[in-house]
Amino acid sequence: MTVLSLTVFLPLLAAALLAVPRLPARWVWVSAATADLALVVIMWLGYGGGTDSIGYEERLRWIPSVGAGYHVGVDGLSLPLIALTAVLFLACAIYSLTQEERPKSYAALFLFLQTVSTGLFAALDLLLFFVFFDLSIVGMYFVIVGWGHGDRARSALTFFLYTFLGSLALLLGFIGLYLGGEPRTFDIVDLTAAPPRAGALVLLAVGVGLAVKTPIVPFHTWLPPAHTDAPAAGSAILAGILLKMGTYGFARIAMPLLPGPWRQYAWVIVAVGVVSVLYGALVALAQQNVKRLIAYTSVNHMGYIVLALGAAGLAAGDEPARRLAVTGAVTQMVSHGLVTGALFLLTGLLWDRAHSYDLRRFGGIAATARTFTLMTVVAAFASLGLPGLSGFIAEFQIFAGVIGTGLPGAVVAGGLSVAGILITAALFLRVLQRAFLGAPGELRVSEARAYEVGSIAPLLALSLVIGIAPRWLLDLIEPFSAALVTWVSR
Repeated sequence: MTVLSLTVFLPLLAAALLAVPRLPARWVWVSAATADLALVVIMWLGYGGGTDSIGYEERLRWIPSVGAGYHVGVDGLSLPLIALTAVLFLACAIYSLTQEERPKSYAALFLFLQTVSTGLFAALDLLLFFVFFDLSIVGMYFVIVGWGHGDRARSALTFFLYTFLGSLALLLGFIGLYLGGEPRTFDIVDLTAAPPRAGALVLLAVGVGLAVKTPIVPFHTWLPPAHTDAPAAGSAILAGILLKMGTYGFARIAMPLLPGPWRQYAWVIVAVGVVSVLYGALVALAQQNVKRLIAYTSVNHMGYIVLALGAAGLAAGDEPARRLAVTGAVTQMVSHGLVTGALFLLTGLLWDRAHSYDLRRFGGIAATARTFTLMTVVAAFASLGLPGLSGFIAEFQIFAGVIGTGLPGAVVAGGLSVAGILITAALFLRVLQRAFLGAPGELRVSEARAYEVGSIAPLLALSLVIGIAPRWLLDLIEPFSAALVTWVSR
């Protein structure tokens, strides 16, 4: 077993250990998540940057009759997301140290979700990707229905039905890719080397399946209720990790395996990205429920990624600019996971203290909870793209790449999307003014506890590190970006 396979399945082994009586579930979870992060650091240091080759690759026979196998590996796309997964799951483990309601089942579900998330980002086989994709839906369903609040049963069911229906469309698309391959195989590396003879219908099926998971307009309606009624750690994983499965699938599967259809419909993808950016920001601006507000900002931020990946398919555009757009998209995946994960954990403090997300009932939090306020301010500024934080690095590359293609339509799309930053700034400043800096409100919020600071502050510190010194991350991503633009240009 390679270090990558050990990284994938270590959390699942830890979940199985929880069946042993009297084991402290919380500390088993924290220990397993810490060990998994250590393995990811070892992989990162061993892989290095400056190459688009696949590292830690492992191939095993699985279903040879259809050309499907256990094929995993990492590159400049998957390794940053695997690292994000390890960091965010450890943060959630620390945040959940005081979880009292069925702690063993709770920890086991999150460890299961960590395995399927890491496995999906490592998968280099379509069928293996699909298995992990579907299992993530099952795991999150039980997290929401078992430990959520409000109308959690309805929200969990809506989440499951929407995303499961999307996965069925995705499966049809994968079958189309398999049938169009020569020879027929589900292996992503082999299909990338010799793209299948597949057309717009296959791209539509794959695109819808991934769009629901991302989610982008108009497939986003399951997201706000799922976030609102999920526990804080569940919302952090849903936004920080599970949404990236959609955008990761676009970059890993749709673009390199369907280069012709992607180029043909690149302008449609760009338009969908712009709509998601503006719609998500405008609807978030109208929210009084802070958790729904953050959920809609996720629609906005994922729209930037879709916009950038669409621009990468504009074959007539400047090639270095298209590569820059892809690099910005992958950086945005990492930045959004860190920052929005932190924001959802911060909203968990509001629910823990006041059992409410209603902005109109809070006020003057800065006077009683200075550390909580400081973390919220940093997270909000990172989300709106303030220079010095990761959001700025990601969004600057996206806008420079999209506008830098030199195509009039792309310039207009980039210009319109910049308005999303202005709206996002307005909505977060409204939150800070109303709940933190205004007069005392109906509900009071006490200071963040040590374990809460220990789970949230490292996420914000990583955002700051990326914002100030991003080279270590960009060196890893850029070779993949160059390779992806080459693939989609064939």
